[in-house]
Amino acid sequence: MTSPVSSRPIGPDRLESALYWYRIAAYITGILLILLTVEIIAKYGYGAELEMNGPEGFLAFVPDGTTQAINLSSLILIVHGWFYVVYLFTCFRVWSILRWPFWRFLWLASGGLIPFLSFPIEQRATKVVRGVLEEIRGTNE
Repeated sequence: MTSPVSSRPIGPDRLESALYWYRIAAYITGILLILLTVEIIAKYGYGAELEMNGPEGFLAFVPDGTTQAINLSSLILIVHGWFYVVYLFTCFRVWSILRWPFWRFLWLASGGLIPFLSFPIEQRATKVVRGVLEEIRGTNE
């Protein structure tokens, strides 16, 4: 199968690899975004931060700004931010291999911005990409 934009054929192995890494990144990003949402609600709704290995025990919510050990709230924020960059790269890889319109890249990227959205977007994108893979394999046989 060739791309709708150019006559260059789409390599099924490259696309399968891109889909594999996209799916992993989508789930990790989704989980981190849910944790970030809980952290934001705790911090701004209840004035608490999650502390690890502090005087209150292994894991404890402590008043905002009073953490004495590992501030898991900040750690979740930082990890999600950096992993979202990885997620964007995997979205870009799928998008560029398929040479989709730009709005599809934005659609994939939105999965890491809105809590719980990465899961249905990942499922839909996987279904679409697997359909393309079946079409590619059907034309190559």
